[in-house]
Amino acid sequence: MQGCINPNGIRFSLIAGLAAVTLLQACETAPEPVAPAPDYGRALGPGESALRKLGPDEAWPDLTDAWRQRDAFLSQAIAQDISWFQAPSSKNRFPSFDVCTWDVASSSAVAFQQVLADSKDIASFTGAMKQMFDCWQTKGWNGKGTVLFTGYYAPEFKASLTKTSEFQYPIYKRPADLATDPNTGEPMGRRMADGSLSKWPSRAEIEKSGMLAGTELAWFKTPLDAYIVQVNGSAKLTLPDGKTAFIGYAGATDGEYVGLGDSLVKEGLIKEDELTLSAVRKMWESDPTKIQDLINRNNRFIFFSTYDGNNWPAGCLGVRVTEKSSLATDKSIYPAGGLVMVDTQTAGFDGKKRPFRRFMLDQDAGGAIRAPGRADIFMGIGPGAEILAGGQYFEGTMYYFYLKPEYASQYPLPEKPKAAGAKAAAKTAASVKTAPVTTREAAQGPGSPETVRMGGLGATKADGSNPTH
Repeated sequence: MQGCINPNGIRFSLIAGLAAVTLLQACETAPEPVAPAPDYGRALGPGESALRKLGPDEAWPDLTDAWRQRDAFLSQAIAQDISWFQAPSSKNRFPSFDVCTWDVASSSAVAFQQVLADSKDIASFTGAMKQMFDCWQTKGWNGKGTVLFTGYYAPEFKASLTKTSEFQYPIYKRPADLATDPNTGEPMGRRMADGSLSKWPSRAEIEKSGMLAGTELAWFKTPLDAYIVQVNGSAKLTLPDGKTAFIGYAGATDGEYVGLGDSLVKEGLIKEDELTLSAVRKMWESDPTKIQDLINRNNRFIFFSTYDGNNWPAGCLGVRVTEKSSLATDKSIYPAGGLVMVDTQTAGFDGKKRPFRRFMLDQDAGGAIRAPGRADIFMGIGPGAEILAGGQYFEGTMYYFYLKPEYASQYPLPEKPKAAGAKAAAKTAASVKTAPVTTREAAQGPGSPETVRMGGLGATKADGSNPTH
């Protein structure tokens, strides 16, 4: 009842006393204040780390479920992680936020692969992990470890590499004046003729001005299809002749990302719990002008390149992401390529909630996956994965595991086979020579698939995200 008591002890008249009693009763019966809505996008404070190392007296998370869920997908993701660390460019990401050096991070992937192979049961596995690794928990959005986990997927679309009467809506190649950070791939703006940087025009201005004419990469049936590809950052294309092409993220403008799903909910055009890709498609068919207006609120414009399908879909590290084993986080605050245990829930095809406790590798990013309170689970490829991604919206927490420094030298990276490397280099050279478009530039590093919930649309639930994953 603080604030309802007379601080000066003054005697009240009868009327004043009755008023005071009424006021006291009002204070006693006042409803509890409503807790503020979670701010999953809350940024870290100056100098603040996204991770906190558990102390020697703090309990580790239970690894039992994650151990039981190990599978071929996890093995594949670990192998992809190791291949990324074998690339010299991976060293540009370290040291990472006072958490780990490149030596420790790369050795951690190798050691974890070995521990999985050597452990006969959960007891031996847990014992080895606690002996060799340090455990770091995310601080989450609230400092208590809470993270919102959404889902993303890799879509498949019918498209054409040339404009036709059926396919008239393009996506574009990376323009020469697009400036991005050479190490992180973060958008920096537009490089002007005098070398200065300026902001890119809005989405609507880019498309209406025709400034990108001549750089079209692929054409789609509707503007909505082209937009969904943009927000997901990659796609498998089935061409009119039956052949297949693969496209992926090659850069983005520096405009603000605003999710279409988020806009639809805020405008009261659709209820949050009814937001699905099929529902959005129906709204597009009934009122395309309105939906296009909402699309234009998203000023993060994405550019693409074609690449070898053997590496599709690739995440921001340039390696293939793996179903339910690759995670997207904000790479400006979380270490790239990190070993993570995610503890949250997921929804199956039946919509029922189930525990989701898995080891994953932090191999991706997303334009809407910002701050310590957001993460995105890669659900796979195609329509089935779209359903799972659309149903993924659950809080949880996550833990990163890094070798204790004294163990790092015992688990060096394996030498990359020279023959395989030469063969891959030759294959890449051939694709660059014959491809009708510019391939992904390795110097640009990550890239950032703009993956989003609800088929890449971004809902209020997904913090306007995902990605833009």
